[in-house]
Amino acid sequence: MASIEEIVVQPPHSATWQVHLDRSMWVGGVRGLMLQALHPLAMRGVWQNSDFQQDPFGRLRRTADFVGRVTFGSPDEADEIGRRVRGIHKALRIHDPDTGRTHRVDDPELLLWVHCAEVSSYLEVARRGGLRLTEREADRYLSEQRKSAAYVGLHPEDVPGTCAEMEAYFKQVRPGLRVTPEAASTVRFLLWPRLPRELRMLSAGKPAYFPFGALCYYTLPDWARQMYGALPEVPQATVTAALKAFRLGLNSLPESVHDHAFMPATREMLQAARERLGAAGYDVSRGLRGLTDPRRRPAKPAA
Repeated sequence: MASIEEIVVQPPHSATWQVHLDRSMWVGGVRGLMLQALHPLAMRGVWQNSDFQQDPFGRLRRTADFVGRVTFGSPDEADEIGRRVRGIHKALRIHDPDTGRTHRVDDPELLLWVHCAEVSSYLEVARRGGLRLTEREADRYLSEQRKSAAYVGLHPEDVPGTCAEMEAYFKQVRPGLRVTPEAASTVRFLLWPRLPRELRMLSAGKPAYFPFGALCYYTLPDWARQMYGALPEVPQATVTAALKAFRLGLNSLPESVHDHAFMPATREMLQAARERLGAAGYDVSRGLRGLTDPRRRPAKPAA
């Protein structure tokens, strides 16, 4: 019988599972995009090499697919998507109109910024929303995410692996961040996005999206919101209460219902993960989320 290392990239007892199975990830994902946009060169890379302006949801779902595969997918699936992402990045270039220089998308500095803005957003939003992680568990999450960073081409030892290291990293890079026209447009898109073609039937309910976009914005660090100045400030206690309510509501959805937010290929990958874990002796009757409960793990995982 296969070992757990052959079944999924991260095991069910990892801090990564605790964070990545929490539905606050949707807020963390959009917050991460808003934070990433403050790096001028990284933002121009997105602007010049993707259809983000037409389909911001598409980028979020593609990110969710990558995160899902390097968390719940098999090692082969994680290796495959890592090769695909590295291959795409290797071929892309960024033109900097300020200097006239051309940069590689896979520049380690840019990859590190995108990684740190993303995973710190997942962690901070989940904890603020009510996910109970100790400081040690939070550090373990960031340490585990070094493995994810390696899939996009970073050296794990160059990536912050504790909350203190992450805080030091942001302190170091903040002087180089600014709100470019592209960054300002990105926040406007994320507060009031154009719906992709397959979701146009939801246009009548689009105004209901704004509170979600605003929630993502208000979870940004104080310094990032001050840089953007896109919305008037509100009490942060109100933001925390709204985030907890949002998290509680989404976490109450059955896993089969929530899965429909993902692309079809991602849904198939998640189902395959459930089947592999079930065959290894894990109780998957409550889905992947149920496996974060220590009582639902096999006493002796298959060797």
